[in-house]
Amino acid sequence: MGKSRRRTLSGLAALGAAALMLGAGAAPSPATPAERYVALGDSYTSGPGIPRQTDADCARSDRNYPSLTARALDVASFKDVSCGGATTAEMWRSQKSNPPQLTAVSKDTTLVTLQIGGNDIGFGEIMNTCGRLGASDPAGAPCTAYWTGGGRDVLADRIAAAAPLVEKVLDAVHARSPRARVYVLGYPPILPESGSGCWPVVTAAAGDVPYMRATAKRLNAMLREVAEDDRARYVDTYTPAIGHDACRPPAERWTEPLVPASPAAPYHPNAAGEQAMADALLARLAEPGRGR
Repeated sequence: MGKSRRRTLSGLAALGAAALMLGAGAAPSPATPAERYVALGDSYTSGPGIPRQTDADCARSDRNYPSLTARALDVASFKDVSCGGATTAEMWRSQKSNPPQLTAVSKDTTLVTLQIGGNDIGFGEIMNTCGRLGASDPAGAPCTAYWTGGGRDVLADRIAAAAPLVEKVLDAVHARSPRARVYVLGYPPILPESGSGCWPVVTAAAGDVPYMRATAKRLNAMLREVAEDDRARYVDTYTPAIGHDACRPPAERWTEPLVPASPAAPYHPNAAGEQAMADALLARLAEPGRGR
């Protein structure tokens, strides 16, 4: 499927598109001591609040999924430049003490992971807005009405607009490191796969849960499509995390709610969630063959 066709589908796809298909890319080979790994991404990659924090500016943990993956692969070199709050723009510009993330990618890089796009569509704004509106009408669907009023789905439009931005990042990665295997990770769920949520643990009104769930899936579907079109492989972190959302009891959840019970930022993966994403990535890396 070509880039223009994919953009059209991203703008018109129905809510609830699943990010289950496999991405295209170079065939993964078993890790060797020569593996040179660079991790790019936002706070879902960096692991805010998870001990041990190694970079205060970027809220980066040494137990995030890139660090766990690097240790499992016993790589020769590892650069984790993920940073909380990063958008695709931070691939080219500094963020506090963090240099532009793409500067870590070089011709010697053999493996790149990318998890980006959530902040491009306004993750923090979405959660804050839906939480504020949900508090005034916890049984209704005020957030859905807010984002879809006037006959347009603002968040669907934002996801469609983010697609070429992620595409541009992948193009830059390939240009800087033509031989590297590139993997795009999706985002795990905050809300359960069915039902009306768990307000006020997760501050989404009951009627808004289907819309918010579908929007998360739409974002992941876009990331999958971009990966397929741009010689990268998609890593599904959503499906393995079903049943481990922020509404589950503390011992079962991989993403924390508004008031975390485990060290993590609100509505972000905890240590178990980062391990689960590392497991999904390692499984994908171990797959033989190439193509979808």
